[in-house]
Amino acid sequence: MRKRFIFLLFALLAVLNVWLFRALGAGSSSDISVSFLDVGQGDAALIALENDVQILIDGGPPNGKLVGELGEMMPAHDRTIELVILTHPELDHYGGFIPLLERYEVKVFADAGVKKEIEAYEMLERLIAEKNIRRVVLREGDRIRYGSHIFSILSPDNARAESNAKNDTSIVLTFETNGARFLFTGDISVDVERALVPALTAPYDVLKVSHHGSKFSSAAEFLAAVRPTLATIGVGENSYGHPTSEALSRLTSSGARVYRTDRDGTVTVRVADRALRVFAEQKER
Repeated sequence: MRKRFIFLLFALLAVLNVWLFRALGAGSSSDISVSFLDVGQGDAALIALENDVQILIDGGPPNGKLVGELGEMMPAHDRTIELVILTHPELDHYGGFIPLLERYEVKVFADAGVKKEIEAYEMLERLIAEKNIRRVVLREGDRIRYGSHIFSILSPDNARAESNAKNDTSIVLTFETNGARFLFTGDISVDVERALVPALTAPYDVLKVSHHGSKFSSAAEFLAAVRPTLATIGVGENSYGHPTSEALSRLTSSGARVYRTDRDGTVTVRVADRALRVFAEQKER
């Protein structure tokens, strides 16, 4: 039964790929960018591919900053986002989606199938239904391909998706493009990081640091497996002490160059001809 379920899920993803991407054309592997958006205390990352295809991972908190950032990053004529991925249902990751859906056309909304029974999340669910946005559930082992660009889901598996710790239900995914490798971690804790170590068989160029630099993430064993060249932290003014000195110390010891949106603003990594170029706003401190 499980194999049949996985087969059907992969068939659904195959249909998604045809419907979502093939009509746009695979295009050539040109200048690709990944922008870690300055949305305050929360996460949002915009992946821009050829043919004006955009993929948005998380939407930050409900402070209006997401739509402002997208207005700066996307072409003026483009008001369509092909795929939105919510890593997990915490307000600092989905709050910005509500105004987003009111201003942009979203083709597909993907998450891990984890729900949260609070008013803001229920409002998001209603908007998705009202706008007839296609829903997809992503779990460990799923893959999405667009031309030469590949997204692979490392977590959660079915058991982890039932966890009472919502952070540990986060979608963890890799993005491979033009010879570069990105790792997005949602808000997973050290427990999930350590469980993922056996699957991390090659270094990553860019790590989206888990849980805004919490001391309960960025385990030394995990960072030793990831071996990031760059590490980005989505963080704003907060009372949690994020990013913590413990996490920053482990990240620095791993050899990563650390960027954080509260100091560097939106951080954009451009990938072309297997080379990475980093652009940051370098906000006044």
